[in-house]
Amino acid sequence: MKITVDYATGSDCYKSGQTIVPKGLMIHSVGVNQPDAKVFARIWKTSTDVCCHGVLSADGTVIQTLPWNRRGWHCGGSGNNTHIGVEMAEPSTIRYTGGASFIDNDPEASKKYVLGTYKTAVELFAYLCRMYGLNPTKDGVIISHNEGYKKGIASGHADVEHIWNKYGLTMNQFRKDIKAAIENANNADIDDNSTPYIIRVSIDDLNIRTGPGTEYPTTGNFTGKGSFTITQTQNNWGKLKSGAGWIYLGYAEKV
Repeated sequence: MKITVDYATGSDCYKSGQTIVPKGLMIHSVGVNQPDAKVFARIWKTSTDVCCHGVLSADGTVIQTLPWNRRGWHCGGSGNNTHIGVEMAEPSTIRYTGGASFIDNDPEASKKYVLGTYKTAVELFAYLCRMYGLNPTKDGVIISHNEGYKKGIASGHADVEHIWNKYGLTMNQFRKDIKAAIENANNADIDDNSTPYIIRVSIDDLNIRTGPGTEYPTTGNFTGKGSFTITQTQNNWGKLKSGAGWIYLGYAEKV
């Protein structure tokens, strides 16, 4: 999984500046046979209504289009106030015939793509659960748009079950796989950089934490705007050379 930050700065969701305290994560599927996540990221750049927090594809690409704690408009209900929403791109080998119904023109290729997006989604949701201290098996934490509808916090959509069920995937298994990924993640995805690199922080109140995630307490300090040296990265967090702690790299750019 590789997260690329490309905020939809022209969207109403981004410009509103409204924030949330994430209580859960909602998985969506785009409902159109477009496998390129970048297409949706471009659309949301200037959206006046819909904007998810990110979109992912089968090759492990994740494009983050809103800060994770920014209020998006992804589910058409009160779930926008509590849940981070992520869309999955869909294979080009299917063709929608109306609503959630589609024809699969190449079942083998379609299944391969959908399984790829599933794997990326498991990795991303495990990462976000660790970031916000979420329990993926607790009721209402990890839900599909369809499950959100049944809970009365989202509009009437059939995703993601409408496509997952075709290829033997379920939300219950998704939650179990996220839990397993979290349990195996403590020593995973660590890159001990032999060559430190410099980043430039774009906000003046970025928390410094004792570890690489929001589950770790803050040190009580902020970085302030400016340039800093990173000596180690884990997921999208960087360790400061000064020894002060870790910062979230979503608010910084590599120089």
